[in-house]
Amino acid sequence: MPRVPEPEVIICGAGAAGLTLAIDLARRNVGFLLIDKAAGPFRGSRGKGIQPRSQEVFEDLGVIDRIVASGGEYPVQRFYTDEGPVDRSAIELSGPTPEEPYQIPLLVPQFLTERCLRERLAELGHAPLYGHELTGVDQDDDGVSARIATPSGERTVRAAYLVGADGGSSFVRKSLDIGFPGRTLGVRAVVADVRADGVSTDAWHRWGEGTDTQVSLCPLYGTDMFQYVGPVPFDVDIDVSAAGLTALFHERTGRTDIVVREVSWASVFSMNARLADTYRRGRVLLTGDAAHVHPPTGGQGLNTGVQDAYNLGWKLAAVLDGAPDPLLASYEQERRPIAEAVLGLSERLLEAAKSRFTSRGREVSQLDLGYADSPLTIATPHRDKGPLAGERAPDAPVTGAGGLGTRLFSLFQGPHWTLLGYEADRTAAPAVRKGLHIHTTGPRGDLNDTGGHFRDAYGLAAGQWVLVRPDGYIAAIADLHTIEGYLDTVGLRSGGASPGWR
Repeated sequence: MPRVPEPEVIICGAGAAGLTLAIDLARRNVGFLLIDKAAGPFRGSRGKGIQPRSQEVFEDLGVIDRIVASGGEYPVQRFYTDEGPVDRSAIELSGPTPEEPYQIPLLVPQFLTERCLRERLAELGHAPLYGHELTGVDQDDDGVSARIATPSGERTVRAAYLVGADGGSSFVRKSLDIGFPGRTLGVRAVVADVRADGVSTDAWHRWGEGTDTQVSLCPLYGTDMFQYVGPVPFDVDIDVSAAGLTALFHERTGRTDIVVREVSWASVFSMNARLADTYRRGRVLLTGDAAHVHPPTGGQGLNTGVQDAYNLGWKLAAVLDGAPDPLLASYEQERRPIAEAVLGLSERLLEAAKSRFTSRGREVSQLDLGYADSPLTIATPHRDKGPLAGERAPDAPVTGAGGLGTRLFSLFQGPHWTLLGYEADRTAAPAVRKGLHIHTTGPRGDLNDTGGHFRDAYGLAAGQWVLVRPDGYIAAIADLHTIEGYLDTVGLRSGGASPGWR
């Protein structure tokens, strides 16, 4: 039999973050091993909100359409009060714009999101290995040795890096003795995916809002189930059978016409807000819930984890291809402050939800998160319009020189960097190099800014250049001399030049 090559990266945990990282590495031709100690895929709805920024990530990864088709928009929330039912929107809706094509959060049960990601990974020729438990990690200057208990016995696998995407109780984090400070938020809840009779699918039904006896049933679009949620006392055994959840529901609502007839998945958990002291120790890194855990309010946890992995994938690939190690160090420098801010938002939303109805708007979309203070960002002085370096790169419709319409997001899609020149001299651009796509408008440009959307979205003047990272953030709005010097520092080498770091 041919020898199977050792992977360059081991990913421990095949949830949304681990699958996102695997897809990104797969499309970059990086060898990896994706393992999970569970016997099979997670089958619960827990992280059901997909925020607009994550939708952009999923478009780049080639999976957005099947994720949208798997779920739907959030339904109206129907509050049952003494005066009768009251319908209110849970989301402050706004339509898509040329700069922001995704504005509305999606409701997609987590198990369906992860199914879509596994399908995409399979298209790229890979699959998670379930029933494979990481039991030990040793590392040295050259790599990591992982001991893995498999259905056929223990094996040791050597790789350049290991990534812990193994959830809030992460074995990887604990094995590295990385602190996980934070606090328990004083809320214990039951969440379950149920089939129920006597309740409609046109609304997210809520009883006892703002009390300790509240309970809700949210239709899980793409399935015939509802997500059942309610706070429960600490130190009390909760019966999560169909009969037990029905009894709890009847006790709290007085509605005996609604009956839980089947429970597909259930969990009783205490809400926490925690953040790892560090995201990296040597050649081992943390991502997703292994690095931060959130209360479910605002739908931030899964989304933050997906975007962690999206940030990490291209950096791991670049360093494995010879880029300098400080590029990988920027992962924690960029993502840990984001998690800290998002944790604060989730906690504020939880406190508000304890006492009153709150409608969620742009603050949960994650479209405004960025990396202005990152070492990978070249500061942009003297700009009075348009985005700054470190911010999310906007979309815009453009027309190719051949006459067909396209979008900047379509040009960004893939594992490459993108250099955009507005009304710029294409012949003055840096030399073509692996991993960099160059597009210009103007004479002999391959794009036409039909309608001026590119100009308006970026606030550009003629002759200006924008460098966009593989993860869709602006690295620089600068002159070509500055950009060309920057490219070598992130592993985009011209000719035989060796990488360096400023």
